[in-house]
Amino acid sequence: MYPTPAQPHPAQPRSAQPNRAARDREIESLAEFDEVVAVRGTLAQYRVQAVDLTDRTDVLLTTDTTGAVFLGCPMSAEAAARVGATGALVFPPVPDLPFDPYRAFAYTPAELFDSLGEGYEATPDARSYAWFQQTKADGDIFASMLRSIHDDAVSDALDEILAGARVVGVMGGHAMARGTEEYAGAARLGRDLARAGFTVATGGGPGAMEAANLGAYAAPFDDGMLEEACRLLAKAPSFRPSVTDWARAAFEVRERWPDGGRSVGIPTWFYGHEPPNAFAAHIAKYFANATREDGLLARSNAGVVFLPGAAGTVQEIFDNATPNYYESRGEPTPMVLVNRAHWTERLPAWPLLTSLARERSMASRIALVDRIDQASAAVKRLSA
Repeated sequence: MYPTPAQPHPAQPRSAQPNRAARDREIESLAEFDEVVAVRGTLAQYRVQAVDLTDRTDVLLTTDTTGAVFLGCPMSAEAAARVGATGALVFPPVPDLPFDPYRAFAYTPAELFDSLGEGYEATPDARSYAWFQQTKADGDIFASMLRSIHDDAVSDALDEILAGARVVGVMGGHAMARGTEEYAGAARLGRDLARAGFTVATGGGPGAMEAANLGAYAAPFDDGMLEEACRLLAKAPSFRPSVTDWARAAFEVRERWPDGGRSVGIPTWFYGHEPPNAFAAHIAKYFANATREDGLLARSNAGVVFLPGAAGTVQEIFDNATPNYYESRGEPTPMVLVNRAHWTERLPAWPLLTSLARERSMASRIALVDRIDQASAAVKRLSA
C-alpha cells in the first residue's frame, strides 16, 4: 500500500545521454566512481554529483583530482582538505534540508512519498514544500541559491532521461476528478501515445495530468487493467480533502500492477498544494514554476495535446505557440486542442491560434478535434 524507500538509480549508459563529451565527465553513482578510478586512474576535471564518498578516503588521498568538482559528496575531513589543496572545488552537503540540491537523478514516486504511512505531511514532498513556503519570501540569498542549484540539477537529470525520446506533452488542469469519463478518456490518450512509441510528459500533478501518466503506466497491460485501475482510484476522486488517501489509492494500483510503463511528470512546489501523481516513473519537480513550464513545453519535441482547461492551460497554449510562430526552437511542433466547443466558444483560443498561424509554417502543425479519442491520431498525423 505504501511506497518502499527509494533505491539508488543505476547510471545511464553513456551512449544514451546527450552532450556526450560533457556527460562523460559526470559521475553520478558510487559504482561509476569506482569504474572511473579503476579504468582511468584519475578524477581530474570530473564532476562528482551527490555520491557518498565517506568510504573512499584512501582513493581521494591518492588519486589526481586536479580541476575536479564535488557537488554534495559526503567525505572525510582529511579527504576534503586534500582534494581542496589540489585545486578541486568541494561543495559540501547542506544539512537539515528535506531535499538534496545537488541530486543527480529525477525523483521517483517512492522517494517523494516516502513515509506516506505516517500521513502526507511526513513525506519529503510535503516537507520540501513547507521549506519553500518558509524561505521563498525571506530574501535569503543562500535559500534562493539552493533552489536554483536544485532546479538546474533536475533539468540536467531530465535531459539525460529524455535523450533521443519522442516526447508528447499532455496539458490539462488538476480539477478533473477520478471516476469521470473525462479522466478515463485522458488515461486512454496517455496509453495510446505510449503504445505508439511516444514518451508522455505532463505537469506531474493530479487530474488530467495524473490520468495521462496513468495511461502510460497502463500501456504494457491489457485494456481491462486501465478500466479496473480507474475504478479503484475512484474511491478517492480528488486530492482534496486528503492527499494521503488520494496517494494511497495510487500506490494500491501500482502494487497490484507493478512494473508499468514509463512516463515523465514535471510538477512544481510553487503549486505545492497540488501533490505530484504516483504514476510518472520520473518526476522532475522544480521550485521555479517558470523554469518548469518552459522546460516541459520545450522538451515536448513531438507535440503537445491541450485538454480543456482554464487560465493555466490557455497560458500554456500560447507559451507553446510563440516559439512555433518564431521557429526559435527550430521546426514547429504539433499542437492539438481537444474539445471544439471549449476552445472556440467558452475560451476561444483556437481562433486566435489560427490567426497567428496564418501564412506561417506552424499552420500545418495545429489541429482542433472534438473528442479526446481523436487526439492521438492527430498527433501522429501532424508529426509524420
